[in-house]
Amino acid sequence: MSNDDPSVRFHMQTEIAAESPTLIEGLPGLGLVASIAVDQITKQLGLELHGSIVSEDFPPVTSFNDGRVRDTVRVYAGEDPAVMTLQSDVPIPPSAVESLSQCVLQDLADEFDRAVFLAGAPAESEEQLGEVSGVATTDELEEAITGAGITLAEGTGTIGGVTGALVNDCYHADIPAAVLIVRSNPYIPDPSAARDVIEEALEPLVEFDIDTEELLEQAEEIQRQKQQIAELLQQYQQDDTEPRQTAGMFQ
Repeated sequence: MSNDDPSVRFHMQTEIAAESPTLIEGLPGLGLVASIAVDQITKQLGLELHGSIVSEDFPPVTSFNDGRVRDTVRVYAGEDPAVMTLQSDVPIPPSAVESLSQCVLQDLADEFDRAVFLAGAPAESEEQLGEVSGVATTDELEEAITGAGITLAEGTGTIGGVTGALVNDCYHADIPAAVLIVRSNPYIPDPSAARDVIEEALEPLVEFDIDTEELLEQAEEIQRQKQQIAELLQQYQQDDTEPRQTAGMFQ
């Protein structure tokens, strides 16, 4: 299905060789756990750039890497293992959430078999840091979550931000989706929590092997690199007119 919204476009650069890959979302959220974890996965698996998402609603900034300009929101893919990743160098502002979500579903959903989303949740104690629980949209994914040794999230709650919008759209479009809720530091980028969600949840759920040692070895450098994104994310959350995050809301 093609996207009819002229304000957002997917620019494909390479074809996907893998059949029915798993999409892993790595957009900036609380603790930047998703962003840090998916950066590491994309690098470790050697995923290739599949394409970019461009929108008039994204922040008017330019991203670059090793001296070359690149789009801020990108999709990577690989064949073995069959994985796609969705990444952004900037937080997605509230005004761009709906258009980005619709672009993912309309331009990309036919290419992946299921989606795994990462949502940060503030740890209430040091012991809680790195704890992971799961939420599923289908019986099959619920079985996959528990089969991977991941505890299902208890009680009620809501998932906000762009992750919540993407999960909600997947749910209504009958696209299998899982959310891994990661307890992390709410104030600074948290490479340790990113390592925990990779090792304790993503590796058994998606069935790949990622070397996470450098997430701890380079923790200070990762925090420095991600600090500006964290500050922008905090600004968006403060400027948003939606209700503030509660203990049962993750993003």
